[in-house]
Amino acid sequence: MEQALVVLGTATPSLESAANAASGRYGHAMLTRRILDRPLASVEVVDMRKEYAAHGPDVILSGALLAAIGDRLTKGEQILVLLNRRGFATVIFCRQCGASMECPHCSVALTFHRMARRVRCHYCNYSTVVPKRCGECGGEFLEQSGFGTERIELELRERFGDARIARVDRDTVRRRGALARVLADVSRGSIDIVVGTQMIAKGHDFPAVTLVGVVSADVGLGRADFRASERTFQLLTQVVGRAGRGATPGHAVVQTLYPEHYSVRAAAAQDYAAFFTKEMEFRSAMHYPPSVALINVVIKGGSLDAALTDATDLVKRVRHQGPQGKVLGPAPAALAKIKDEYRAQFFVKGSRRTAMREALQRALRERPDLRKRVTVDVDPVNV
Repeated sequence: MEQALVVLGTATPSLESAANAASGRYGHAMLTRRILDRPLASVEVVDMRKEYAAHGPDVILSGALLAAIGDRLTKGEQILVLLNRRGFATVIFCRQCGASMECPHCSVALTFHRMARRVRCHYCNYSTVVPKRCGECGGEFLEQSGFGTERIELELRERFGDARIARVDRDTVRRRGALARVLADVSRGSIDIVVGTQMIAKGHDFPAVTLVGVVSADVGLGRADFRASERTFQLLTQVVGRAGRGATPGHAVVQTLYPEHYSVRAAAAQDYAAFFTKEMEFRSAMHYPPSVALINVVIKGGSLDAALTDATDLVKRVRHQGPQGKVLGPAPAALAKIKDEYRAQFFVKGSRRTAMREALQRALRERPDLRKRVTVDVDPVNV
């Protein structure tokens, strides 16, 4: 609006920004070397299917990662271990009937937090103590499945008892200044291993960190989101870039069940161009941004049927406007209930963003009663 120059800087641009640069809509400047010509970290990809075959399904930290951590600790160097999932166990289920503990307010499983001895919903923050019996069948055998950063921290403490370990996730940095204190301790060298979620992946400069371990590198690939591969590539590239920023070369160990996935391979090679080419093939074939414009519409209701009924009515009104884009849905949202509100969803895809937006605006004007229960997200970052 003010004719100012805008500079967007990142090693992992969004597909939209990269496409704008490739088309000439944006100017494009590349930094092709690290400061002082320091080399990029070497990356070792560990196929966890082979680890499970050799050592059983309960393996969390691979032999390669444990050996690398031991080696760096002996040398007095620092380590970052990333798992983008907090808590101790992701699911508690009954061994007798198979029912899992779910949030009464959201359509998600409750996560077990061992330190607090509670299960918690990461969407509405509902929490309760772990019951002694299954709420469905009364069975006494409740099992834990999956793992998060709290479990990784425990595993490392058991393996490396003398190491000074800190965990950085939303549970440990709730108090004001907590994150700054941990980062200051890392800078001073008073912490050997930092375990954390994506909080530790971006923007930090720790010259003594020479090893990065990534546990469950593919944890985000299963998300019902067309940007899942993009986010996986960005997070892996960013965290691998934390290693070897000082005089000592860095190394990264990336654990994954999908070592051949193009986002994992490109991140291991720290090759944005290769990722961009492959991801654009997918986006073009499936008609997702930046190949087309996308609008995400979420309708909330007191029940799923009510939300779907209102969503269906809106879809009919949008389609009645004429071919302003392809309308997909409605359907229950990927998270069908959050904080006791049921959610239906539909998408509008097309090349005429303005016409699509105006068609939606006209449809919503015909249903003013929905104004407070509808979210319209043009060019959504999350779907």
